[in-house]
Amino acid sequence: MTSSTSTSSTSKFSAGAVPALPGPGWLRQSRLASWERFSASELPRESEEIWRYSRIEELELSRYAPCPPGGELPGELQALVGSVGPDATVLVSHNGGEGRILNPQSTLRVATFGDAPLGEGAPPAPVLHGPAADIWTALNGAFVQVPWRVTVAAGATVERPLVIVHWFDRDGCAVFPRLEVEVGDNASLRVVEIIASADVDVLSVPVAHLYLRPGARLGFGHVQLLGGRAWQLGNQVSRVGKDATLRSMTVALGGHYARERTDSVLEGPGADSELLAAFFGAGDQMHDLRTVQHHAAPHTRSDLLFKGAVANKSHSVYSGLIRVEKGARGTNAFQTNRNLVLSEGAQADSVPTLEIEDNDVRCSHASTVGPIDESQLFYLESRGVPTHAAERLIALGFMEDVLERFPVGDMVGWLRQAVAGKLGSAGFAGPAGPGPGHGAV
Repeated sequence: MTSSTSTSSTSKFSAGAVPALPGPGWLRQSRLASWERFSASELPRESEEIWRYSRIEELELSRYAPCPPGGELPGELQALVGSVGPDATVLVSHNGGEGRILNPQSTLRVATFGDAPLGEGAPPAPVLHGPAADIWTALNGAFVQVPWRVTVAAGATVERPLVIVHWFDRDGCAVFPRLEVEVGDNASLRVVEIIASADVDVLSVPVAHLYLRPGARLGFGHVQLLGGRAWQLGNQVSRVGKDATLRSMTVALGGHYARERTDSVLEGPGADSELLAAFFGAGDQMHDLRTVQHHAAPHTRSDLLFKGAVANKSHSVYSGLIRVEKGARGTNAFQTNRNLVLSEGAQADSVPTLEIEDNDVRCSHASTVGPIDESQLFYLESRGVPTHAAERLIALGFMEDVLERFPVGDMVGWLRQAVAGKLGSAGFAGPAGPGPGHGAV
């Protein structure tokens, strides 16, 4: 499919297919409205700045079709869920279908949207400046089978984490996970969303909306463990209210092409947003990460740290924007992207950007792309550590300071093992083969 192809020509995604999906009347109407937005657009082109360096023109939508739910979790993914602790609340969805909820908590409501429209009761969505929302959000809205809503009442503290697993195991599937999390005034919650698949050719188009009311606290982790033939086109939007605090972290290890766009809007005075990511590419993988730190209110703070490594012939892209609105005085915004290139054939691109419309602010960005530090390598080699083992240790140390900040601390050990397994599969000394971080769990 070429860059100039209209979305209306994708036969497996059509206006006729949308009404066939189950759901209440409001959801059917919402899907049709989303389809209208999608079909009125053209597929993105790599000449567009927000898609620069990507592989989006290689995507062939005609390879995929919505598919029925089904399948079971593999043992290694069950081990990841188990690492959170036996008392965590767990929701498992197979191929986009309705899942089962284990260990519910009285302070936490997890349900399908039922008869309530998306965003009911939420404040009006702000107007986002900078890059506009892409058409994949509309495609998600048109073909989502079971949208999920997570809510925490004002003042409630949810003691145990919520783990949401989206598992895909059918070739040719297009799956559209949709999650809305709303944390009430002065409430707190930790959520981990896992997107994973078998070694199948699948298109994953997840959307997550995070709403933090005044004084709310949310830790949100997104763990991507897709198989090596999978495509992902993901979007996460957070709206952080007055004096609310968000910590959001993405761990991206799988996929052939895996894109995650993260927009964080600080819309109330005192809002605080911490955005983190750890990503690792091997083989011919591509990780594509785009962010917007949008300061729309005075005296807000955002801090971003994205760290990644690329090996073999893999490619990573980071493109980040700090946007400060006029009147958002007292803003403190920081953006850091560090990239470690482990092989001569690997590539990392980094494009940080600032758009500032107020003078009374502190904003900075930093970006590095480079190989392993020769002095560190020499130090280990001089003490008898073989070269590949030394490179492995340096790479693991490079990722450690971001991995240890994952919002659910109990999972950090599993994630370390996953990164170590990824290094092994890329040809560096250590465990390789199937298992955590091998691309397909």
